[in-house]
Amino acid sequence: MGYINRARPSVRRPLVGLAVAAVTATLAVGCGSRPGPALLASPGQVRGAAAVEPAVSPRLYASGDLRFGLSLLHLLCMRQPDQNIVLSPASLATGLGLAYLGARGATARAIATVLHLPAASGAALLAGLQARERALRGLDGPGVTLAETDQVWSDPTLIPLRSYLNAAATGYGAGLRRVQLLTDPGAAAAQINAAIAATTRGLIRNLVSAPMLAGAGWVLTDALYLKASWATPFTAGEEAPGPFRTAAGPAVRAQYLTGGPFAAATMDGWTAVSLPYRGGRLAMDALLPPAGQGSGGCPDAPATLVSSLSASVDGSAAGTAVSLPEVDLSTQADLSSALGRLGMSIAFSPAADFTGLSPQAQSIGTVAHAATLRVDAQGTVASAATAVTVMPMALRMITSQVTFDRPYLLLVTDTQTSEPLFLAWVADPDSP
Repeated sequence: MGYINRARPSVRRPLVGLAVAAVTATLAVGCGSRPGPALLASPGQVRGAAAVEPAVSPRLYASGDLRFGLSLLHLLCMRQPDQNIVLSPASLATGLGLAYLGARGATARAIATVLHLPAASGAALLAGLQARERALRGLDGPGVTLAETDQVWSDPTLIPLRSYLNAAATGYGAGLRRVQLLTDPGAAAAQINAAIAATTRGLIRNLVSAPMLAGAGWVLTDALYLKASWATPFTAGEEAPGPFRTAAGPAVRAQYLTGGPFAAATMDGWTAVSLPYRGGRLAMDALLPPAGQGSGGCPDAPATLVSSLSASVDGSAAGTAVSLPEVDLSTQADLSSALGRLGMSIAFSPAADFTGLSPQAQSIGTVAHAATLRVDAQGTVASAATAVTVMPMALRMITSQVTFDRPYLLLVTDTQTSEPLFLAWVADPDSP
């Protein structure tokens, strides 16, 4: 898989990240739905009419993102159980969701299965995606700063379908920007990285590169930045060192934050503590596996268990003190192989069908993902970005040219029988 992981050497505990970034495009019209107000397009940007879909609950989509994220995390952990991993299920689901809107047939079914998308299509699907996006962006408020951008990047020579642009705008609020992907991937990478860096406040600067974009016709990106303050702050400057037994076995010294009381719950040997952020909309659940799990291996944390634990914590009274290590994590990875192993290998193969994006779209080339997570006495700062490249159909190269600048023959033929339907000699193109 080849992911790069960076963490402060004093802390080695794997944690799941809160924030992410992943894919672009904002144009939408929803299957007979009332179109929303026209969006102003900046230079070089194309936008469609985003439909205002009926309000629905985003919980089914959030549940699917959790199941997808835990499956991917477990797969990555099994490959390198002694390494920290931080990823954003929300960002990845957005980037791959933009690809899903253009997928058809077996390719669409494979992506939907891996993402655990609800069994919905058409306007119902777009309504759910829109509700999910609205809820995510609604986290921005007192004590919480959240910024997100979704974008579809396209080479000027390739034409995406209007229906795709409309769906991307409705479901994800994404727009399309044209960049010279096929002729100048270096300049295109610089533009995409600059946009991601702007959203993530510089925490993610080099998600894509010219070699990664070579041959790509489209790039779907999402970028996310989160800064949240604890509702009950830890005392700054009073972090205490203590031992931490790493997944590899040896103990290290970590800087612990100690505070409380917090709500907690136990289930099947797991213990969960909920650390709320200001505003009441956002919380971090820290989940401690049973003794023996997580040392030299990867704990089994089914989505049903994690959901039940989180629900139990929400209903518990605050009465538990906690000591939690400070962490500063960073992961950057090409997740193409891992996603293939989860069940969507067809999306990366010549058998892929992305004709819902464009008749010229072939398959996914790369799924690049980066995420950062810092937890300290003040709260949490996190970022994530996802870039999904979509490759065009093989272009026929022009190796020579023939100019019909003198009299010539025309023959209209049945290619199966060679029957000559029409035959003409063009002596003077200006004469009848």
